[in-house]
Amino acid sequence: MQMKTALITGASSGFGWAIAKRLAAQNYRIIALARRKERLLELQQLLGESYCAFIACDVQESKRIEQNLQQIASERGWNVDVLVNNAGFALGLQSADCADLDDWERMISVNCTALVRLTRLVLPQMVAKQSGIIINIGSIAGSYPYPGGNVYGATKAFVKQFSLNLRADLFDKNIRVTNIEPGLAQSEFSLVRFKGDKEQADSVYAGTQPLLPEDIAEAVAWVLSLPEHVNINRIELMPTTQAAAALNVCRNKGT
Repeated sequence: MQMKTALITGASSGFGWAIAKRLAAQNYRIIALARRKERLLELQQLLGESYCAFIACDVQESKRIEQNLQQIASERGWNVDVLVNNAGFALGLQSADCADLDDWERMISVNCTALVRLTRLVLPQMVAKQSGIIINIGSIAGSYPYPGGNVYGATKAFVKQFSLNLRADLFDKNIRVTNIEPGLAQSEFSLVRFKGDKEQADSVYAGTQPLLPEDIAEAVAWVLSLPEHVNINRIELMPTTQAAAALNVCRNKGT
């Protein structure tokens, strides 16, 4: 059976790193995309150079990504069979009236615009061969609002709806689309959100047993293991220690 190729964004740590390892174990060739070249080199050494290529750039650099994918296809004969849109982040936890507008725009650029551009880049080749899988890593924040989630949650709601609309367009082209929506999960996510404040980032997980990157990788691997006639629209997963909270109500203490 011919090996298939998975392009994974945000592959230098966390979910992306775990997904790359899990899919390599499932006999996929890996194209790892992330900014940190030293981490990508480490991943390539771990998986084997013959089975792992990498693109060291920001996911927003669409033209550079396109050029690198063309080079990989020319030199290795690899074309993308699976796209895992994993790159994304949250910045800040302030109320909307106090949030940094630059943070908002960066989240929209990475979580939405870059994801859309990369998806549009690989779709034509999938359609041409009538085969392919797109897995978007969303978040429960796209369904459940929480204080300070403002634009981050909105970007993940976009990812959820974009995934469903892709299915509406691709139902007759044998291309599957899944949105995986994790809840509380331990990775570099909170460290990025709080801009390197490790103490604040660690406090998010204190006293809990959060999901791990390997749990998300297992969900991705399961989706890919299913027969071609089966499409999983969305997977929502939380740690056992988390649940959708009751709706908040502000009460006037003077009455």
